[in-house]
Parts: sequence; structure tokens; C-alpha cells
Amino acid sequence: MINTESQKTVLSQLKINREVSPSKKKSVSYGRWLIVLLIAIAILAYLFKPSTQEVQLSSVVTTYPSQQYAQLSASGYVVAQRRAAVASKATGRLIWLNVREGSKVKQGEIIAKLDASDVQAAMAAVQANIRQAEAGVAQANVELVNAESDLQRAQGLKAQGFLSAQAMDAATKRVNASKAAMSSAKAAVAVARSQLRVQQVNQDFTEIRAPFDGVVLNKNANVGDIITPFSSAAGSQGAVVTMADMTTLEVEADVSESNLAKATIGQPVEITLDALPDTRFRGSIAGIVPTVDRAKATVMTKIRFEKLDPRILPEMSAKVTILSQVATDADQQAVTAINPKTVVDRDGKKVAFRVKADTVEMLAVTLGRKIGDNQEVTGNLQSGDKLVLSPDAKLVAGKKVVITNK
Repeated sequence: MINTESQKTVLSQLKINREVSPSKKKSVSYGRWLIVLLIAIAILAYLFKPSTQEVQLSSVVTTYPSQQYAQLSASGYVVAQRRAAVASKATGRLIWLNVREGSKVKQGEIIAKLDASDVQAAMAAVQANIRQAEAGVAQANVELVNAESDLQRAQGLKAQGFLSAQAMDAATKRVNASKAAMSSAKAAVAVARSQLRVQQVNQDFTEIRAPFDGVVLNKNANVGDIITPFSSAAGSQGAVVTMADMTTLEVEADVSESNLAKATIGQPVEITLDALPDTRFRGSIAGIVPTVDRAKATVMTKIRFEKLDPRILPEMSAKVTILSQVATDADQQAVTAINPKTVVDRDGKKVAFRVKADTVEMLAVTLGRKIGDNQEVTGNLQSGDKLVLSPDAKLVAGKKVVITNK
């Protein structure tokens, strides 16, 4: 039998101890305060988090003051008004070519030569005919001199009564016949010389010359090609080169017929070439072609350059702006311009807000002339900078923004 005291001892050992030690109580307390602190930090971070503002942007651009005089814009191409496809009336093989693309030539300068051996042979034959005809003239002249001498003797004998009337008539007829022979011989010489001139012209056709001072634009044939006046035969060429007079360069621009009233001959024009975008050229309207392109409803307008530049080449794409007055040199100097809606007054100063990354910075600006829809500005701004469009009073320097296209 189990002892009662032993049972009590065992039961006391099996009893749950519900008391917590002081060290454990302190650990639980610290954990709760840490959680509360983290929650408070999160709430404060949310409350004091920098707010963002939605904004629209406008770019800083480079423009020209001359645009304030713009009345009408059009586009076109640079065209040489004096241009030729240089060919020959003769048919032959090209044996010599003295130019290439870009070569400068003078009027009358020989550009190319065709094979002229057949023409030279014909000229030699004609020259022989001339010598033969000239010999005939000399022979006819001798016969005429003899006939006239015989006539003089016959007249003397007739006066003395020693010559019959029939003999006198024969002497006279001989003189007349000699004169006719002389005329015929001279005519033969003239014909032979005319034939020589024909062959000389044919020889000139084998020498292709520049019709005016200009520059070779295209070389259309090479040595060995067959050149024909009308290039219809297979493997043959018509024009040897294409050249243009660079002093006659003009812009041919299409102007809408609805705006034609804004364009008059002599009106000032500003010309911009796509190949030279940073250069403005002054010009004027030289002519308006008196017909309308029915398909495009446009009228061709010819614009003359005030001063030609060696960099201007035929077929360059061009944009022209018809102005209300002549642009000065200062008007054609590039300036920085902005949309006027990007500028506001802050503390009595004109300022604009430039966006860098997602933050704005406030810059003081000075406004100048009105140029079209933009306005000239001076300040710490460069072309391509992004400015806030219509900034409100809540926008301040350092504020973060979100770009919107609304």
C-alpha cells in the first residue's frame, strides 16, 4: 500500500505553476512598445510623405524673329532655270570625254568628241573638188583672155576691111562662150566650197561644246557609247551630260490658290533649306506661273535668292515663308522662345518652372518680343528644356510632379 505522504509529494510536483518571472514580463512589455512605435513611424511617414502634382509640359524652342512677319508658308525645291541635256546632232561613237560630275565648264568649251573619221574623209574629197573647180576657173580665164585678144584683132581687121562679118561674129561668140564658161567654173568653185562648209558643220557636230557657263550635274554617257540625236536605239545614248547654270538657281514652291492673294511679285521671302537648317536666306518672289495645278489646287511661285551661296545645289528641298516686310540680319539670328503660358508672377518677378527628372525648379526669366505663338525669353534656359504649362499657385520649387497629357 502506497504511503499517504508519498502521494501528497507526487501531487504537489504535478501542479501547474501559473506565476511568471519578472524577466519574462519585462520582455513582453518591450515587444508591445516596439510594435506601437513602428506603427506610429509608418503613420507619420505616410502623413509627411511629399505629395506629387500632375502637370503638363511645354518645350523651350529656338526660333527666329523674322517669323513675326510671316504671312504665308510653302514648300518646294531649288531648280536651275537654265539647264540643258547636252547632246549632238551627229551619230557616232564617243571617243573622248573631258568632264565628270561637278566639272565647271565655260561656254563654247569642248566637252566631248565623237568619231569623225567619215566626216574627215568627206572633207578631203570636197577639198579635192574645190581644187579641181579652181583649176577649171583658171582654164576658163585663159580661154577668155585669148578670145578677147582675138576679138580685138578681128575688130582691127574689120575696120581695115580685111575681115568678113561672119568672122567678126565668130570672134564675138567665142568671147561670150568664154565668159559663160568662166561663170560656170566659178559656180562650180562656189558649190564645192559650200559642200566644204557642210562637212565642217558635220565635223562641228562631232565636237560637243558647252552651251553656256555652268556645272556638270550628270554624266550620261561613257567613252565607247554610241551617241544618237534621238536615243531610241537599244544600247545608245542621247545626251552626253546634263549641266546647269548655277547663277540661275531659284526655288519653285507650290502656293495654295486660296492663299494666292497674299503673294505678289517682289514681296520679301525667307528661305530655309533642309540641308542647311541653321541658315536663313533672303529672297523675293520673282514670278508667279499663270496657271493652276488642278490636281493639287496650287500655283507655282518662283523665288529668287537675294544672294547665292555655293552650298546651294539643284533639287534641294526648301521651305519658304512669305513676309510682310524685309527681314534684317538681326531678325535672322536665332533666339530662345517659350510658350507665354509657362510664365507666372511670383513676388513681383516673372518665373518659369523647369522639370528635371520628376522635380521642378523655379527660374527667373525676362520676356522679349512676341514671335508667332511663342515669346522671346532670356534667362537660364536652353532649347529642349521642359517647362510646366500654366503652373498654379500650389507649385513651388522642389515639388515632385507627374507629367500628364490632359
